[in-house]
Amino acid sequence: MEKQRDLRTALFNLPKIDLHRHLEGSLRLSTLAEIAQEHAVDLPSWSLDELRPYVQVVDGDPYDFQGFLAKFKLLRRFYSSREAVLRVTSEAIADAAADNVRYLELRFNPVALGHNQGFSFEDVTDWVIEATDEAQKKHNIQVRLIVQIGRHEPQYARQLAEIAVSRQHRGIVALDLAGDEITYSAAKFIQVFRWAKAQGLHITVHAAEAGPATNVIEAIKELGAERIGHGVRARDNDKVIELLRSQRTTLEMCPTSNLQTGIIPKFSQHPLFAFHQLGIPVTVNTDDPSISNTTLTDEFLVANRGIGVPFRDLRQMTLNAAEAAFLPEPEKKRLLDWFRNWFERIPGKIFVQPPAPPGL
Repeated sequence: MEKQRDLRTALFNLPKIDLHRHLEGSLRLSTLAEIAQEHAVDLPSWSLDELRPYVQVVDGDPYDFQGFLAKFKLLRRFYSSREAVLRVTSEAIADAAADNVRYLELRFNPVALGHNQGFSFEDVTDWVIEATDEAQKKHNIQVRLIVQIGRHEPQYARQLAEIAVSRQHRGIVALDLAGDEITYSAAKFIQVFRWAKAQGLHITVHAAEAGPATNVIEAIKELGAERIGHGVRARDNDKVIELLRSQRTTLEMCPTSNLQTGIIPKFSQHPLFAFHQLGIPVTVNTDDPSISNTTLTDEFLVANRGIGVPFRDLRQMTLNAAEAAFLPEPEKKRLLDWFRNWFERIPGKIFVQPPAPPGL
């Protein structure tokens, strides 16, 4: 137990990067309860303990992809005001910073934030940007934003892409396609994503999470994906493995989420380390911290103890994340140099809190 605590402390003190974190899956449960009471949100319960099973994976829940996605349906009721959107964004960034995440790419879906309440997608996007600008300065963390489009909502794709493109100068760096890839094809989004990429946005796509490995080929070759969200099932297809390896396409992997969605039966069968050994750039991320009840420190602990990733390889995965960050080259170089320099000094300093990287 003492060794476990020491390891957790060491992993907490490592400066970290999270490239795959959903705002809508990062809400504090205590905040949900407060918003529900303040705005009379119609819920099964206003009790925190009774609310938990509806919005968080708990003991006894079946590990199931559709069940995991269902948690988001209730969460859409909580963005009840401008103040609520500002608050949950600020708290999501504060929580990442408190876990020693030094660079964060936070993705959000304006439809999820605004549609139920009748807010315009432009307004909710601006509220997220406003809260992000303030929170990253307050908490000494560098944050960039990704606009996420749901596979089941292609009717909003062009509008969301245009919103993202028009706000590149305000910290939005990419488009993401997410959601139920079993039921909904990516074909309807190809033209929109190609257009957005031509306007300067980066592209990341959830693929081969629950769907087939070939979804990775579609994401890269048709949608222009530079990174793949999850990509677990890529292991089922040698051609996909070779594509990822040869093109050095970064995988944004989220071990706890993959267990809870039933994508893997146990951590020891997660392909994170196997992909790494094959030369595919992999990274460790949280996905949905509040739904999964996890932190990035927890994910590093799972990677080390559950999947068998050696400590030195966790450092390399962090450098992979810096190299894959959706930043202009000069900013990316500063971020990467800072992490490299810190890791070079890591012997004897593993329990020391590092200073903030430059450029915040």
